[in-house]
Amino acid sequence: MLADFLYEFKDYFFGFNVFRYITVRASLGAITALFIAMFFGPMIIRLLRRYQIGEEIRIEGPQSHLSKKGTPTMGGLIILLSVVVATLLWGNLTNMYLLLIFFATLTMGLVGFVDDYLKAVQKMKKGLIGRYKLIGQISVGALIASVIYFHPVFTGLHSNTSVPFFKNLEIDFQVFYIPLVIFVLTGASNAVNLTDGLDGLAAGLSAVAFMAFGAIAYVSSNVNMSDYLNIIYLPGSQEITVFCLALFGASIGFLWYNSYPAEVFMGDTGSLALGSALGTAAILLKKEFLLLLIGGIFIAEVVSVIIQTTWFKYTKKRYGEGRRVFRMAPFHHHFELKGWPETKVVVRFWIIGILLALLSLSTFKTQ
Repeated sequence: MLADFLYEFKDYFFGFNVFRYITVRASLGAITALFIAMFFGPMIIRLLRRYQIGEEIRIEGPQSHLSKKGTPTMGGLIILLSVVVATLLWGNLTNMYLLLIFFATLTMGLVGFVDDYLKAVQKMKKGLIGRYKLIGQISVGALIASVIYFHPVFTGLHSNTSVPFFKNLEIDFQVFYIPLVIFVLTGASNAVNLTDGLDGLAAGLSAVAFMAFGAIAYVSSNVNMSDYLNIIYLPGSQEITVFCLALFGASIGFLWYNSYPAEVFMGDTGSLALGSALGTAAILLKKEFLLLLIGGIFIAEVVSVIIQTTWFKYTKKRYGEGRRVFRMAPFHHHFELKGWPETKVVVRFWIIGILLALLSLSTFKTQ
């Protein structure tokens, strides 16, 4: 870790003292990830174009999206590269919190990479079979849950989670905690995956969510701040701040090339990795319920698909003809089909995401 190496020379140059501060390392992590994404982004995009790794557009989707066919996909590699380098430079790799979220992000990024490869390179329309993705998500969730449940680092908090808007209210799920973690991680990774349908939508919302969780991790690791704000004190969780801000920087850097009209799509490589990181951050910070608020848009996208699918099947069985609640699901397409320009949908969803993130901060210090 570069920060540790530089800190060793503090006696020779007093300025190196700053590397013991989490705020400095987290800021450097964000800046490093941002610049790596912006610098290596064009190289990766050219490489994807050279090997014709392009997006296939669903014919049943909005007609305006047909022009996006062939746009390079698998751009999540830009995000993963940025996060890995920033974390290796500025994170403490002996920290259990960091190791778990790092593992979850890279593992699901690999699963997404296989899916993108099968679709874009092998031309397998459905990519990785759904149950194989689910096996990957469940396996990662089960491993993380088991470490939290049994590892001494989490003593006293093994199966607890906090409830927002209530002072010092925690729920101990006991043996049901492992299924809960699996559900949260699987749901979060799929939610971001479903949201990744418009240029810049998933990347922008992810940046907002990671900034919020980075702030929560910072105050959770400080005994005085956590006590004042009536939140669970989690010694060691400051390293999640470094990782979340690195993801923030990587998402913003990727957004430079993913904003409308997108030069590259993140694909499942990026969306599954980001969703897994988001879910793991909520799990490690004991803020699983708060994820419903911070990731409100992601949750709404999933709910819209569930409602659409359930209602269509029910009406088809009852009336012989399937009916829809939304013009198309996930519901960002619903607004497109109502006539909203793609950029307007994205920016308005960003605004809602920012408001939800700010609202989440109001859940602290509840009396």
